[in-house]
This record gives sequence, structure tokens and C-alpha cells, in this order.
Amino acid sequence: MTDSQSQSAALYERAQRVMPGGCSRNTILRDPHPYYAAHAKGCYVTDIEGVSRIDFANNMAALIHGHAHPEVTEAVSKQLSRGTAFTFGTEVEIDYAELICSRSPQFEKMRFVNSGTEAVMSCLKAARAFTGKPKIAKIEGAYHGLYDFAEVSQTSGPANWGDISRPKSVPVAHGTTQGTLDDVVVLPFNNPELALSILDEHRHDIACVLIDFMPHRAGVITANADFIEQLFAWTRANDSLFVADEVITFRSEYAGLQQRYNIKPDLTAMGKMIGGGFPVGALAGRGDVMEVMNPRASKVLFPHSGTFSANPVTMTAGLTALRLYDQKAVARLNSLADYAKTLLNEVIKTADVPACVTGTGSMFKIHLLATPPTHYREAFATPAQSKALAMFMDHMYDNGVIMIYSGSATLSTAMTKKEIERFAEAVQSGLQKVRPILLGETS
Repeated sequence: MTDSQSQSAALYERAQRVMPGGCSRNTILRDPHPYYAAHAKGCYVTDIEGVSRIDFANNMAALIHGHAHPEVTEAVSKQLSRGTAFTFGTEVEIDYAELICSRSPQFEKMRFVNSGTEAVMSCLKAARAFTGKPKIAKIEGAYHGLYDFAEVSQTSGPANWGDISRPKSVPVAHGTTQGTLDDVVVLPFNNPELALSILDEHRHDIACVLIDFMPHRAGVITANADFIEQLFAWTRANDSLFVADEVITFRSEYAGLQQRYNIKPDLTAMGKMIGGGFPVGALAGRGDVMEVMNPRASKVLFPHSGTFSANPVTMTAGLTALRLYDQKAVARLNSLADYAKTLLNEVIKTADVPACVTGTGSMFKIHLLATPPTHYREAFATPAQSKALAMFMDHMYDNGVIMIYSGSATLSTAMTKKEIERFAEAVQSGLQKVRPILLGETS
């Protein structure tokens, strides 16, 4: 069967008639068409053509236990028979809120929402409501979801990003208002001297500094402790809030990646893995800050609601999944990721190509660069590197491995050393395949 005759090709032809680009989320797109899943179990996904692959994407880091975990499936199935959503509260929402708050002393109160984008958006709106200030500061290249203010400069490039000492606020979506751009202060990553200098220029207007401790789009680069702690100290000195985006990185430690730093975020956004495979978001933090959402206050500063927020299906799945992801499970998965990075570094050395690995916890990224980047601009791919990465990703799929489009990988508790070793083998042959491009040996 030729590709043009495949079931996936036929589905994509139908999809393009009813959806822009033939999809509802761009991350599934591949050339010449997306793959379509038939079923999945553990860390393996089988597509509709019958091909099974190891899943190192895990729905963009959302599936901490892989697919169809039996305890999650059983708990959700029981809840489905009792109802999926009500204009009532449910006890499971309280159970789950108690569990999440118990994992960090910073989480005094919390609310559930429906996505990571909504969690970050709610944090920013809460910060403005609490401080009465208009501007937010964020890291260049960091992805924080679809909200206008949060997405600024996540796709900037050499043609428009400006000098690193004063990165420009660059829109993503056409039609982004100038007012939005003016209210977003863009900071270089891992450079406290430049970041503090920029912040000082806006010291009276910054509602919050928004930080992802290991921003994915910026290169899965871990933030230096000195950088984070100086930014946190600046917020203390200037009546601003420190907002941690742990939508992806909460998986990295029992209380999120923030537990590795000597800081106390005022608000934390979460999502992805805390949903147990269902759409979810959450924000947690200081009780006085979270009170801006209290509908029983004499003056409600931030009215907040959502039709499917804290629906019992998501709450049941998330509660079950997070109970399973205890300190022992976190340590085991991080150790497995360390094993993967050790193997990858050996593979890279043997392949003798300009490549490296960044990341921490249970997530990492393969860069087609000789040395690990320290910020977004260093991680920004050249045309040759982009071409090589596309070829490398095709090779990984052809060799039974699913990765995130950027060359990133996330682990699930369903994985063992066997899957890690298969992954490393595919990487080794993939690097050999793209070696001529990386070394400039092809036209």
C-alpha cells in the first residue's frame, strides 16, 4: 500500500475539509499527514495502520503513567456511571485539592480550571487584581499557553527579537494589540544582571514575574538557581508577585521543580499530568492572593468560574494518578531519565556529531548543537539544524519511537530500561543519518 492509499491519508483528506489545516491542534501535524491512533496501553501507541511505537511524547508531557493505567481507568469508569458534570460541587474536588495542597507549603489555597493555558491566564489576572499593576514580565522564548499576554515573544527570531540586553515584545498572533505588547516585559533567560536591569525600568508597573523553571520551547534548559533567586528577591523588594508555571515541570519533583530553589512562589500554575489523562489546569498559592477570587468577599476583585472546572471525571482521574505518583515513583522516574541521558551522551560521543542533551527530572531534549545552550537564542535552530531535526524526527517515528516535535522526550512510569535502550538505539542510527547535514557535507 502506498502512503496515498493509507487509512491515515484518507482520514487527513477528510479532516482538511472541515478543520483549518486538518486538525484542532498543530502539534499532531506531520508530512505528508498526521498519524491517527487506534489504541494505546502503557507506553505503547498503535496507529490505525497497525504500527506500534514507544510513546516518549505522552501527549505533550501530560501522561505521567502512560496510557490506560488500570487504576485510573477503573476509577473513571465508576465515576462515568454516576455522572460527568453537575451544577453541584463534588467531594472528589475537595479530596484532590487537599492532596495537591499537601505536597507543598506554598499551596495554601487552590482552584481547578480546564487547561494549562487557563491556569496561567488565571494566575496573571489574579496578580493584576492583587497588585493593581498592569504589566507582567516573562522569559524570551518561553511558552505559557494561548493567552495574549503569556504568548508574547515565544516565537521571536533573529529578524525581530532585538538586542539581548532589551528583548523586544514580539507578537505571535496577527492582530495582537500594541497595548498587550506594551504590558509585557521580556527578559533574557539565565542572565540575572540584564534581567534585573530591565525590571528596574518598570519597577512600579510589574504585577508579576512569570517563570517556567525549564521552558520547553526555549530549549528545555534548566534555570540557574542564582537567576531564579535574584528574580524572586526583586519581586519581594518591588511589591510584585512571583508566578511559577509548572504546567509541565510539576512532574519533575514531588512538589514541582520549584522545590529545588530557595524561593516561595506566590502563585503556581499546573496542568497536564495532574489530570490523569483528562483536560485540566490548576492554580495554587498564597491564601491572601487567592482571595481575589473569593466570590463571598465584600469586593470581588477577580470573578472566576468555568463550566467544566473541577468536573468529577477529571478530578477522579487526577486524584488517582497523583496518588500513584508519590515520592518513590518520582525518584524512580527521574532515575530512569538520568539513565536515558547517560546513554544518549554515550551515543552522541560515538556518533561524533554536534549534538547534546538538556533537561532534568523526567524530561529532556536532544539539541543538534555541539554544546548545551543556556538560553533561547543559543537554542534557536539554524536552517540546516531545522532540516536535520525534521529528518531525525522522521527517522525516530520510522524506528518505532514517538517524540515531541521539538526533539524533546518525556517519560512515563510505564517505561523500563528496555524502552530507554530501544530509544537510544534509534537515536544512534538517527544521528548517523543526519551527520552529513550537521557537518556541512551535503548541499
